[in-house]
Amino acid sequence: DRITAFQKLAVPYVKYIQIFRKLEQAYDQIVHPQKHRLLRHVLDGVMGRIIEMKHGMVTLELSEFHYLDDVLSDMKLQPIDVEIPIPHYFVSENAKVLKEREKLLGMILAKLGPQDKADAKEEAKMTVEEAVRIVQIHERARQGRLRAKFMKDIRAQEERERLAATKGAPTMDQNVAASILQKLWRGYYQRKRAKEAREQELIFLGMARVATKGRDNKKNTPQALAKKTEAQRRIVQDEYEREYQQSQITIKDKLRKTEGPDMKERMQDQIRQWFIECRDRDGKFPDFPTEEEGGSMRIFEKKDPKQDDEKSGKGKSGKGRKGSKDKKSQSNKKTKDKNKKSKKGDKGKKKEEEDEGFTLPSSKFKDTIIEVEKSYSDVWKNRDESNNFQQKHDVELVKESLRGDVEEEVRKQVDELMREELKNLKMAVERDKGRKSKTGKKLKKKKGKKGGKKRRKRKREKDLTQDRTIESLYEELVLEGIIVRYPKVRLRDFEGDYSYLGTTLRQENIEPMPSLSDVRRVVTEYCILPLGSQTVHENCPNVKSVLLVGPRGTGKKSILHAICTETGANLFDLTATNIAGKYPGKSGLTMLLHLVFKVARQLQPSVIHIGDAEKTFLKKVMKSDTSEPRRLRTSLPRQLRRLKAEDRVIVIGTCKQPYDAMMKPLSHAYQKILMIPRPDYASRFCKITPLLDVSSLTKISDGYTPGQLVTTVAQVLTERRLRQLAKRPLTATEFVAPLARLDPIYKEEEEALKKWYEKTPLGRKRLRMIRTIQEDTGKKGKKGVKGKKTRGKKK
Repeated sequence: DRITAFQKLAVPYVKYIQIFRKLEQAYDQIVHPQKHRLLRHVLDGVMGRIIEMKHGMVTLELSEFHYLDDVLSDMKLQPIDVEIPIPHYFVSENAKVLKEREKLLGMILAKLGPQDKADAKEEAKMTVEEAVRIVQIHERARQGRLRAKFMKDIRAQEERERLAATKGAPTMDQNVAASILQKLWRGYYQRKRAKEAREQELIFLGMARVATKGRDNKKNTPQALAKKTEAQRRIVQDEYEREYQQSQITIKDKLRKTEGPDMKERMQDQIRQWFIECRDRDGKFPDFPTEEEGGSMRIFEKKDPKQDDEKSGKGKSGKGRKGSKDKKSQSNKKTKDKNKKSKKGDKGKKKEEEDEGFTLPSSKFKDTIIEVEKSYSDVWKNRDESNNFQQKHDVELVKESLRGDVEEEVRKQVDELMREELKNLKMAVERDKGRKSKTGKKLKKKKGKKGGKKRRKRKREKDLTQDRTIESLYEELVLEGIIVRYPKVRLRDFEGDYSYLGTTLRQENIEPMPSLSDVRRVVTEYCILPLGSQTVHENCPNVKSVLLVGPRGTGKKSILHAICTETGANLFDLTATNIAGKYPGKSGLTMLLHLVFKVARQLQPSVIHIGDAEKTFLKKVMKSDTSEPRRLRTSLPRQLRRLKAEDRVIVIGTCKQPYDAMMKPLSHAYQKILMIPRPDYASRFCKITPLLDVSSLTKISDGYTPGQLVTTVAQVLTERRLRQLAKRPLTATEFVAPLARLDPIYKEEEEALKKWYEKTPLGRKRLRMIRTIQEDTGKKGKKGVKGKKTRGKKK
């Protein structure tokens, strides 16, 4: 039952998100450096678990978007409780690197001079006569306006003089005039006092905040004060981290001086004891394990010299095992034959065995979460920290953690000494016996084996720029316009409300369009969280490429810039129009892709953008198109295959008209295809200010994309209009005319994109699943009706 399976998966998924929200806040604000590290491990583990569960939900529902409104109502939660936060450390921990990179990018772009190619439009060509004529028209119009204004002022003055002559001198008494003024002033003063008294009463009752005057009003709000304390805590974090790093160096040196000699003496005694035991047992000194085998660590692990006897008894035990294996295989064959006979007889059981149900694959992050929980309960749960009010590092814990490193260093030194000592002992024994040492031959044999192992390794990809530095490659790509500076956009700026009817529609087998809130969550799960954390990217299901599909102005570029901003990634632009004429020919293209992916790997995280991604896989290219759009068709999938789990590089394509492209190669190149719809009523409602007639504006703006709404606002709220807001408040009718001039996204265009999405691999699987569910429900209904009829006849 898919519904119950999804419910069982969705409830822990929501709980994991709630835990992640709390952990992210704790990690951002905790100042203790050792607790900070422990929280980082569990935070990465929870992030990875959320992504794993997301992929499990995709395989179960065969859809990239999931609707949790019924789960939220059962758990009594709000949609904001399921909003996945973006960890602050993605950017803060790499702040210095990002600043240096931004500075370098600015310096390189300064060499090129002002870059206004994208914004600058082609100047309209005209003759001198046409230009003079336009100037004359404007000048005559200006003079006409001045003349009309002058005449209007003269007429107004004449009218005032005529009215004054007809009315004559004012007849009102001075006392009457004074009483009217007093009345108006007293009324204003009393209203002002009543308003102040009401405000003070509300403040006293706790129903209103204390309003401060001037610029300090915004600074003294609780939200502003909370942000201020958060910033102060981050500064304290950095200070404590520097102290912790310094203490590690000093404590390590102390341990080397105080405990190092004792460790050395103890290890030497143990190894010498092992020499004597092996000599007494075998009649000769043993071979000392190499560094690759683990050195003396292997001796300390064994501790018991009897374990060496296993080597001599391997052959016998091996034969015995083979014999036991043969017996087991014979018994297994017999049981298989019996099972086959029983299966032939029981057809009903066969059907039950086929329907295994849905199970999540084993998690790679579960062990890390359990390990952190164990270390917390062992170290921190019952630890007395009453004397550590400032939450600085614990010296005893630092000693415990560094003792192993010091022991490893001492062990390596002891190994070198004991190898020499063993060599001298063997030479002394051989000298007594008059035999030649065979140590040289053994070493040669071992070296030969090592060489054989190295040959088995796969051939690496040829480095075409082996003699060049990353800085020079970076500069070249910036100068060519491949590495681009992007505007700083946050994902929270991509506003949109939650889809409240998703589950209801799906239960009726109607596929709902995702809301902008759903798009935000999916982008966070597939792009931002894996790019931000190295451990998550290495262990979670890898998404190498994502295609954002949607009509013009839906915010595809804004999402791309938000991904780069939230993770501090480099942006490479491989749009066909951008790389046209650059690195020509087949060799040029291989060099371009080599440069892009090499720099992207070295300076990860990196985002490679391909605009108008459908043009790469067009069925037919227009003759007028000189940008060679199909240039990356074969080489791009090849480069994507070479990306490994440790490479935090993602390819993001943006696409307006996907139905022009061939489906098979497009779906092979992009692992995930995400539909970005027009904003629904709720999403448009939150974009509009509450000071206006919100409902009317929201209904009028149906079909318009966020980009079109932004251009409308820019057209209405000019600098001049903003200056007039104090005297003339803004009204909803002012937005109607600019909206009417724009062409909305009609339902036909959205339906065409929906139909295209149904042809994608995941869309086809989803359709097939819906059909099977409908067929099953239809069959059950028919059986029920037949059963009732037969019962009626018998009666």
